Amino acid sequence: MNRIFRQYHRWLAIVFALPLLTTLITGISFPIAKSLNQPQLAELLIQIHTLEIVGLENIFPIINGIGLLGLLSTGIYMTRLFRQRHYPS
Repeated sequence: MNRIFRQYHRWLAIVFALPLLTTLITGISFPIAKSLNQPQLAELLIQIHTLEIVGLENIFPIINGIGLLGLLSTGIYMTRLFRQRHYPS
């Protein structure tokens, strides 16, 4: 079963790497651009951050959320954190 979760986790990581990386980079860059008094750059970064630039601002957070939930659930399962331990009697 652990092998199946590893395959799902690997697949999810490949599929959701680009959207999550985009969110990460633009989310970090926005306050920096704002503090450097670059309003045009800050506006562009927010548009990229929400994918408003291509008209996906309503669905992009859902895509990121589903990706993170999938990665989190498969990752937690693989850690064996919530498995019952069998103690010898």
